[in-house]
Amino acid sequence: MTGVRASVSVALCTYNGARYIEKQLASILAQTVPAGEIVVSDDDSTDDTVSLVDELAASAPEPVAFTILRNAPALGVVRNFEGAIRATSGDVIALSDQDDVWHPDKLETVLGVLERAPEVALVHTDARLVDAAGDPLGGTLFEYLEVTADVLDEEQSAHGFETLLRRNLATGATVVFRRSLLERALPFPAEWVHDEWLAIIAAATARVGVAQRPTVDYRQHGSNEIGVTAPTLRHKIRRVLDADGARNRLLAAKFGVLAERLRELDVPPSVIDLADRKAAFERQRAELPAGRLRRILPVLRVARAGLYRRFASQGAMDVVRDILRRP
Repeated sequence: MTGVRASVSVALCTYNGARYIEKQLASILAQTVPAGEIVVSDDDSTDDTVSLVDELAASAPEPVAFTILRNAPALGVVRNFEGAIRATSGDVIALSDQDDVWHPDKLETVLGVLERAPEVALVHTDARLVDAAGDPLGGTLFEYLEVTADVLDEEQSAHGFETLLRRNLATGATVVFRRSLLERALPFPAEWVHDEWLAIIAAATARVGVAQRPTVDYRQHGSNEIGVTAPTLRHKIRRVLDADGARNRLLAAKFGVLAERLRELDVPPSVIDLADRKAAFERQRAELPAGRLRRILPVLRVARAGLYRRFASQGAMDVVRDILRRP
């Protein structure tokens, strides 16, 4: 990419997105640094999504190339994105949801990060949260997720892999990555969501970059496959009381899969060891005794060993969650 702007492909997945798809595609076509290719992969929509995309593709300015994939039956979100990504040809691939609106300089912003930092394989950004009508909700994605600047700085450092072991920070609607990442990330495992997987593989094998400003209007309309919730005290209490061991069993399986993939790649043994230890930590949490009183001592032993601080997404809050969660 040195001295020459990379070719950019957009991988956009749709499912019954007729209400929003025109605005999203218009925002992609209006970028200050244009994409050369847009791949739209539709997951067996029953509304007018595909016909609207066809119309927009026919009137798109040159030299934007459109590819429209039609899945029947539906593949589901992760496989749909994998298919769209595989169909791209650009040096850089930007993921896109069907119902957001890109800010005009989104691609210019993320390409700037990639050009300044050759070691960065993936970039994600903040996003402005808007409602179904596109009106601001009064906050950004990082604010709602309570992601601090210090954590984002750590994610971009040599310790980025360990940061993402605790908690995924990359939201797919904001993610842009180099094609070279796919050699290590494909195929996407069933246990992982595509954006989380791309980010953790990028952190394990290269670096992750962050643009700490919104580049997308991230629409929250109640039908999102993955949305965000305001971090109210009530929400936090509910998360503690509604927790159970099933989530930790899923996390143990996820990170076990990650460790196996890393063994196939050229990564330091210390990185594989971290993934193994994260999986073991989540298995330990999943196997805690059913009774709350019986959980206290084993949870405190794990906490004293520093494992919650190192591997849990919320540290002390996860200690409380493991003691109080449902049997």
